Amino acid sequence: MLERFPLVGGLQEQSTSDSEYPRLHFWLIKLLDRFPVMARHPHPMLVHFPIAFMIAVPLFSILAYLTGNPSFETTAFHCLGIALLFMPLTIGTGFFTWWLNYHSTLSLVIKIKIIGSALLMLLNLALFCWRYFVPDVFFTGSAWSRVYLCLLLALIPVVSVVGWYGASLTFPHPNKK
Repeated sequence: MLERFPLVGGLQEQSTSDSEYPRLHFWLIKLLDRFPVMARHPHPMLVHFPIAFMIAVPLFSILAYLTGNPSFETTAFHCLGIALLFMPLTIGTGFFTWWLNYHSTLSLVIKIKIIGSALLMLLNLALFCWRYFVPDVFFTGSAWSRVYLCLLLALIPVVSVVGWYGASLTFPHPNKK
């Protein structure tokens, strides 16, 4: 039955070593041939972890503030630590993806992502160190506790902006007319 229909196209296997990445070193072409997911997806695959953990930090902190339960604040601290572990990997794969797929073209979106990611990394590191060296900073009720809480809450808009612009590279918005 299918033989009656005209052939309009066919699938052909293509190697990364063809003309897709002509400026790459031989070993990198072989790596991308062996693991094709590395050519496009290492950054989008990893980025979900710091986003989720950095959004969880203020949420657990709010729960700790509302309930007075220190377990929620401890969980927020642990989330800060896990996000801190994933940030260098995520930023590194972001630069790799930018170099590989966008030829290191510095657009406004990329500038916002680089500046936002650096701010996010510094904020995360500062909050983690502050909480590590002053374990009771959250529950003292001092002005510093309120500053600490405000900085924790600032994680949500900063991570949202970085995530929004990153998603706009993967899922571009159609031009509005």
